[in-house]
Amino acid sequence: MKTIDIHAHLVPRSLWHAADAHRDWYGFRHEPGDGIGIVMGGGKRTAFTSPKVRFTPEERLKDMDAQGVDVQVVSIHTPFFGYHLDPAQGRALARDVNDEIAAMARQWPQRFAGLATLPVQDVKAAIDELERAVTVLGLKGAELDTVVNGENWDEPRFLPLFKAAEAMGAVLFFHPQPQHNFMMQRTTRYGLFNSLGVIVEDAIVVAVLIFGGVLDACPDLKVCIAHGGGPACFAMGRMDRGWQGTADALRIIKQAPSTYQRRLYYDSVVGNEKALRFLLDEVGADRVVLGSDWPFVPWHPSPVAWIQSLKTLTDGEREKILWRNLESLLKL
Repeated sequence: MKTIDIHAHLVPRSLWHAADAHRDWYGFRHEPGDGIGIVMGGGKRTAFTSPKVRFTPEERLKDMDAQGVDVQVVSIHTPFFGYHLDPAQGRALARDVNDEIAAMARQWPQRFAGLATLPVQDVKAAIDELERAVTVLGLKGAELDTVVNGENWDEPRFLPLFKAAEAMGAVLFFHPQPQHNFMMQRTTRYGLFNSLGVIVEDAIVVAVLIFGGVLDACPDLKVCIAHGGGPACFAMGRMDRGWQGTADALRIIKQAPSTYQRRLYYDSVVGNEKALRFLLDEVGADRVVLGSDWPFVPWHPSPVAWIQSLKTLTDGEREKILWRNLESLLKL
């Protein structure tokens, strides 16, 4: 059975080349230390939990083979979005990364597809880069953070980007930054910034896209949310009740929030079988796709083997999750 993984990260080779030459990379600086060191940039510190972030494409392919993954949809490791940079530097970073991902997809077209990163601090530049990425480089869409320098995606200035993505048929994959989310201000203990903070960010972006009218304004927009959308679908009952009693929400969207949840796609990185079964029952098997969070989740032995082992899934559901949904969504 074919397998396609939408959630596979890249720390750009150009960053490692700069690190080896003791040069900054678009304002990011590598500092040697335990393992493969850390990267500082934008006032934030990024440590790496897996040595695979330095893998060459050839090493990456061997690891994919070991995990039974035929195709990875490659996107940048989220701490390196570069939204904090000035627009010109942000655009240069995006072009560099997108060229690298596109080169992987050109060299191994049966094994890699790609999602762009965009300089969304400048919406016009982001639209221009998305158009270049999709129409010139052949990438399938873009990966986006769940927030932009403190602004949510329902701000009116972002709507032209969504309209452009809709017109291009580009897929938008939302993924928060694990170590840079709101949870870091509450506590840095127990790893909650990752286990809890990340999925709450996923749920927030689902709510913002729905309540902000983005999905009404762009009815054909293709959106996928990482980590199964976090607790968003679990919270739809509360959101429906909140919508009924909130004047500004009623003014913006005319249908209950829960009616929109089947308009989105969600990856399978949810943690356990019960959570995946709940998600499938809520949104349908047509809306759930394979994700691995490569190389940061230590799958045993692989995300594919995990899906294949689940007793509550039908063969048809497995097939849709493992490849059919993404083949159709991404036009692979």
